[in-house]
Amino acid sequence: MPENVSLPSHSPLAGLATLRDCRSKRVSSWDQTGGNRDAIPVEPGETATLADIEGPGSIRHIWFTIGCADQHYLRKVVLRMFWDGEEHPSVEAPVGDFFGVGHALTNHFVSLPLSMTKGPGWGNRAGMNCYFPMPFAERALITVENQCEVPVGAFYYYIDHELYDEPDDRQGRFHACYDQEYPCEKVEFRSPEQEINLTGDENYVILGAEGRGHYVGCVLSVDNFNAYHQNYTWFGEGDDMIFVDGEKWPPSLHGTGTEDYFCEAWGFPSGEYSGPYTGVSLGKDVIGYSGKWSVYRFHIEDPVHFRKSIRVTIEHGHANDQGNDYSSVAYWYQAEPHKPLAPLPPAQDRMPRR
Repeated sequence: MPENVSLPSHSPLAGLATLRDCRSKRVSSWDQTGGNRDAIPVEPGETATLADIEGPGSIRHIWFTIGCADQHYLRKVVLRMFWDGEEHPSVEAPVGDFFGVGHALTNHFVSLPLSMTKGPGWGNRAGMNCYFPMPFAERALITVENQCEVPVGAFYYYIDHELYDEPDDRQGRFHACYDQEYPCEKVEFRSPEQEINLTGDENYVILGAEGRGHYVGCVLSVDNFNAYHQNYTWFGEGDDMIFVDGEKWPPSLHGTGTEDYFCEAWGFPSGEYSGPYTGVSLGKDVIGYSGKWSVYRFHIEDPVHFRKSIRVTIEHGHANDQGNDYSSVAYWYQAEPHKPLAPLPPAQDRMPRR
């Protein structure tokens, strides 16, 4: 290639023709007897190993579909990932939330890094896909734990990955963590004029991480059961505030409202929609905004970089004046070691409000 010709580094299609030195592999649940029982069962309380891969390499695609009689299995089955022999997981989240829809529900949506496909008559089942690249130098371990009281009768999966001759020391490790506040603590004000937030201390925290890395987005799920305040019956009016490298006030990134951070406007008037980087993966009532919602924002083109720490937060209502149920999964890359993730709430505490 002439020295003055270069391929765009951020476009997957532009780089698709480039020949690379790697080997393509897959770990899956295929029936190794040659039959058609292409799924594994996972008994109550059991942790099943889906993949244990020696590196260097990178996971490029994960696909799951699950059959379970527990209506809340998507919150009770926990996905974990460990890189390079680490003691604490870099990924820990209920499987449904990790793939983009909260509240132990499934829905149909397609984004660039995550998707669910759901057909009529499927019940609370879906095909789930993840395309976040997940590099590792020595080992990748992926497990699922069944915290249901009944078996997972059928867990189908693909884990497509590449293996390399040498690791790339420039790449951070993929991380994802679940958090929730059920309900958020509502801040009481005596008058609208007193509703001021100039600290961010009472905000809902999506991510708190230490080290060097970059934040690449989140899925935020809200059960809008207690949103009413003055003239508002929806859960927005909460600014996003992202504090970088230990800063106090003001944050490096300060937004103007919940729908604005998720790249909508004037509420979420479209209801459910799928964009490559932003969307509403679950949301029905666009008049009163009641009930259960999941929204996503992926910083693929605009990752938020940090050298020492990051704290990603959002108000629950203006100045945190609403007390709804919030839960989230944050996604980021960072150099290891990472601060251990906060303990996952017990399964019974993760159940959605009826």
